[in-house]
Amino acid sequence: MVGTMVSQAEARSLTTYRTVDPPTLVGSAVPVNVYEYHALAKAKLPAMVYGYYASGADDMQTLKDNEEGFKRLRFRPRVLIDVTKQDLTAVIMGTATSFPMVLAPTAMQRMAHPEGELATARAAAAQGVIMGLSSWSTTALEDVEAEAPGSPKWFQLYVYKDRAITLELVRRAERQGFLAIALTVDTPRLGRREADIRNSFSLPPHLTMANFAAIDPSREQGKMTGPGAKGSGLASYVASLIDQSLSWKDIQWLKENSKMPILAKGIETAEDAVLAMEAGCAGIIVSNHGARQLDGVVSTIDALEEVVQAVRGRIPVFVDSGVRRGTDIVKALALGASGACIGRPYVWGLAVAGQQGVEHVIQMLRNEFALAMALCGCVKVSDIKRDMVIRDVYAPYDVQAQLKSKM
Repeated sequence: MVGTMVSQAEARSLTTYRTVDPPTLVGSAVPVNVYEYHALAKAKLPAMVYGYYASGADDMQTLKDNEEGFKRLRFRPRVLIDVTKQDLTAVIMGTATSFPMVLAPTAMQRMAHPEGELATARAAAAQGVIMGLSSWSTTALEDVEAEAPGSPKWFQLYVYKDRAITLELVRRAERQGFLAIALTVDTPRLGRREADIRNSFSLPPHLTMANFAAIDPSREQGKMTGPGAKGSGLASYVASLIDQSLSWKDIQWLKENSKMPILAKGIETAEDAVLAMEAGCAGIIVSNHGARQLDGVVSTIDALEEVVQAVRGRIPVFVDSGVRRGTDIVKALALGASGACIGRPYVWGLAVAGQQGVEHVIQMLRNEFALAMALCGCVKVSDIKRDMVIRDVYAPYDVQAQLKSKM
């Protein structure tokens, strides 16, 4: 599996996907869920790298709550429905995909595996899902596109103080056929990630933020801090280079400089959802940055519904942070999301078994998603409705009101 190229024909047929065998791991049982991949990755990765991927901000309360929020939702399944022939496909921002899940952009993937973003790109194409590529990729965006040509990709963007750098990234992504910009809006400064402070996190010396090295190798944007630096090198990098003055008016500036639709990544409130629409965003990603920014914010699944209600179907809404099961994706769609994004789960798969690990994680989540749909009485994605889930413990349901609405 490692190094398996994906043909252009396969990449463009995103409603199809291949079946992948689980990785054979010496001394370990075959992982059967995301949590087991997490445990294997933790045992394999250096402490600094694992701490970077796994940790959240401050006390990491939101990190816990992102997962717990999904668990607080309970299903109300319907029965005696023929689910013999299911259709899991979904259209996401105009792209038909094998099921409604996106690989969220995660930075510096070559810390997890030597092939990093290249392995992830091949896996996404082979499994029929969209890949989000981070600005802080350790592989240049041109090389990622060449590895899985034509497969749908989104480009995650930070806005730099030097706007010329930002525009060069956008233009390169557009030239390579990326389909959308996922503009990160929640990072004027980096959250206080104590694991990174404790481990004096910095990008390993054999790696670079390859997108910036390609712009100008002499610039500092390709590195963080020198050897022996204390504290989080990434926090210092963000403080010195990322534009803290970014505001809603800059959405229009970005729209004037690119034809790619813009998704606002990091929206958590109805108020900001309305502002994102008014600014011209084509979609919203409800996200708290994997709980890595402000500790104590509500879980994304708890924030999702108010955002959905605010946009009233005018633009699609996606959700990330905390998705660990296919059942979580069903719950997100029941609350109005057009799709769910995963980050850490596929990074754990990448760390454990490269491309094969990423594909296996996607396959597991798709299978869990299909099973949950069937057991809830859903044949196709559009069958997933709001009345399929209820919050917290099973409370008395207003049966009369529900029945009257169907009469």
